[in-house]
Amino acid sequence: MDAILRIPLNASPEQAQRLQALQQGFARLCNALAPLVQSTRVWNRVALHHLAYRQLREQFPDMGSQMVCNAIYSVSRTCRLVFQHPGSPLHLERLGAGPLPLLRFSERCPVYFDRHTLSVKAGQLSMFTLDGRMRFQLSLDSEVEARFQSQKLREVVLSRRADGVFVLSFLLLDQVQPAAGAPDGVLPVPETGELPEYVMVEEVV
Repeated sequence: MDAILRIPLNASPEQAQRLQALQQGFARLCNALAPLVQSTRVWNRVALHHLAYRQLREQFPDMGSQMVCNAIYSVSRTCRLVFQHPGSPLHLERLGAGPLPLLRFSERCPVYFDRHTLSVKAGQLSMFTLDGRMRFQLSLDSEVEARFQSQKLREVVLSRRADGVFVLSFLLLDQVQPAAGAPDGVLPVPETGELPEYVMVEEVV
C-alpha cells in the first residue's frame, strides 16, 4: 500500500536558519529556470535538464548537482500542474498560442530531495544543506522503519508550515512504477486546478 509520511523536524534555531537558507536557495534555482520555460515552452523534465543543467550548475555552484536536478524536477512538476491540469486557469488551451506567463517561486516553495541528498538509516536522518549535512534523530516505530526498507521512495519534500516548523513528507510506493491514478507526489494536486500557494504569476502584457 502506498503511503505518505509527514515528519515534523525538531530543529534548533540554528538548524531552522540553515533550512530556510536552503529553501531560499532552491527558490532562486527555480526562478532562474522559469524564464527558460516561458521562452521555450519546454517543461518536460528530461528536455529541460538538457537545456538548463550545465548553466544552472555554473550559476549556482553551492547548490550541488543533485539539487540542481531536483529544482529542474520541481519546475517541471509545477508547470505540469499550472499548464496541463484540466482545471487550471492557465491551461494551455486557455492560453492559446500567446506567450506563457512567467512563474515565480516564493521563498517558501517546497524543496525536493532524493536518495543522494537525504537518507534515513537506523533512526537518523541526514540531509543536504548549503553548508554541509544536517542530522536529526527520528523516533520511528517499527512499521514505519519497515516501510522505508521495503517500499520505493518516490519523493521527499521539505516544506515550512505557517508556524515556521519544517516538515519532511515522504511518498513511499509499493511498486517500482506507480500505477495509473497514483498520487502526483506528496504535495496535493487541487481538484479545481488552483495554482500552488508558493507560485506567483507574472502575466504577459
